[in-house]
Amino acid sequence: MPQRSSRQSANGGWAAEFDAWLAPFLARLPRKRHQQWAPRYVAGLLGPAARKNMERLADEVAEGDYDQLHHFLTTTAWDAAPLLAVLAQQAQALVGGPDAVLIIDDTSLLKQGTHSVGVGRQYSGQAGKIANCQTLVSLTLAQHEVPMPVALRLFLPAAWARDRARCRRAGIPVTARRHQEKWQLAIEELDRVRAAGVTFGLVLADAGYGMSAPFRHALTARHVPWAVGIPVTLQVYPPDVRVSWRRKNGGRRKHPRPLTAPRSVRTAAHTLRWHPVTWRRGTKGPLRAHFAAARVKIGDGATLNNGWKVPTETVWLVGERRATGEERFYLTNLPASATLPELAAAIKARWSCEQVHQQLKEELGLDHFEGRSWTGLQHHAVLTMIAFTFLQYYRLTHQRRSRRAGPPDVRKKKRRASARAQSSRRPSSPADPPSCAGVALLPALWLPPPSRRA
Repeated sequence: MPQRSSRQSANGGWAAEFDAWLAPFLARLPRKRHQQWAPRYVAGLLGPAARKNMERLADEVAEGDYDQLHHFLTTTAWDAAPLLAVLAQQAQALVGGPDAVLIIDDTSLLKQGTHSVGVGRQYSGQAGKIANCQTLVSLTLAQHEVPMPVALRLFLPAAWARDRARCRRAGIPVTARRHQEKWQLAIEELDRVRAAGVTFGLVLADAGYGMSAPFRHALTARHVPWAVGIPVTLQVYPPDVRVSWRRKNGGRRKHPRPLTAPRSVRTAAHTLRWHPVTWRRGTKGPLRAHFAAARVKIGDGATLNNGWKVPTETVWLVGERRATGEERFYLTNLPASATLPELAAAIKARWSCEQVHQQLKEELGLDHFEGRSWTGLQHHAVLTMIAFTFLQYYRLTHQRRSRRAGPPDVRKKKRRASARAQSSRRPSSPADPPSCAGVALLPALWLPPPSRRA
C-alpha cells in the first residue's frame, strides 16, 4: 500500500477519529471490499475537490481507479437500510430527545435529459420554478440549531411508475416501482426513524406537506405534535362550532352539517391581533416578525354538497407577517396553553433543513452524482448524509472537549500555540476550508488509497 504524503500524515489525527466513528457503519456492510471502499468514498466527499463526481473522487482517494469506485457505488447491490439505521442512532445520540424537532421537506437535483432515475418536469425549490429535476424527500433531526439529516428518499413521479421498461433500465427494484405522494414517503420515513430509536418533540413541514389533510391526520394518529404551513384557502371554523347530524333523504345513515359557515384562512386573518415577536438571535441581530394566533377547528373532513368541509381537530392557527408585508400561515396541534412566542419559535425552527440541503449540495456534492441508476443515487445520498453527520459529530465533540480544557484565557493560549505549531509543519492551503451549517469542513482526510486488488 502506498505511503501517506506529508499532508496525509499531518491530518492523520482526523483520519484516525474518522475511522473510529465510521466503524459501526462499516460493520453493517456485507463484504470486505465494500468496507474498504466506503471510507474512501466518504473521504472524497469530505475532501477539497470542487466537484464530487466519481471521476474526481477516483483521482482524489482511489489512485484514479474509477472502475472499482464506480462498481462499489452503482453496481453492487449492498443494502443501504442498515447504514440508515446506524445514521439514525448517531443523530439521536447527538441531537435527539424531547427538545428536538423533525423537519420534513424535499430538495431537488437539477438534471439534463430524461434517463436519470426519477427525473421529470416538476417544481424545483432550487430553481424556483418547474424544471427538469429529481426530487428527494428529506427528514432532518435538529436541536438548538444543530441539524442532522436522517433520510433522503427519491420521489418517483407517476409517469415513471407507469413505465415498467424505464424503471427496469434504471434498476429500480420491483418493490419500489410505485408512485406515492411525497407526504406518504415522508410518513414512511418518519415511521422508519422512530423504529430506529429517534425521538423528538415536534414535526415541522412547509405548506407543500401541510396542505394535505391525510398528512396531518397521519401525524395526529401517531400522537405526534406537529406544526405545518398551510395555504390561505384552507377552511377553518370557530373552536366551538356545533355540528348537527341529519338523515339524508330519509336514509339510515346520519350526515354531519356544521351550524356555522366556515371561513378561509385569508378571511380569518382579518380578525387576528398581531404582535411583534423575537424568536431567536441571528448572525445579524435579533430575528423579529409580527405574529398572531387563534384557536380554530380545521375544515378538512368530508366535503358537503355546498362545498363546506366537516370540521375535525381543534388546533392553533398562527399567522406570520414579515417586514416585507408578506404573510404566511400555519397550523399546529401544540397545547392550548402554548404562548405566542413559543408558537413562533417552534414554527421558525424549520429553517435549519434549508442549511442542510445547501451544504449537502455545495460542500459534499449531493447534486454532483452523474449516474442514472436507482442504486447509485441511493448509495450516494446515504454516504453524503454520513459525511455530513461526521462533520457535525466532529464539531460537537471538539466543542465539548474545548469547554473541558480550562478557562477561556487558557484555551486561547493553547489554540494560539497549536496554530503556530501546525502552521510551521503544514503545507500552505490555497483557501480556507468551507463551512457546513456552522461546522468547519475538514480538509481531505487523506486516507491511504486502496490497493489495486482491493
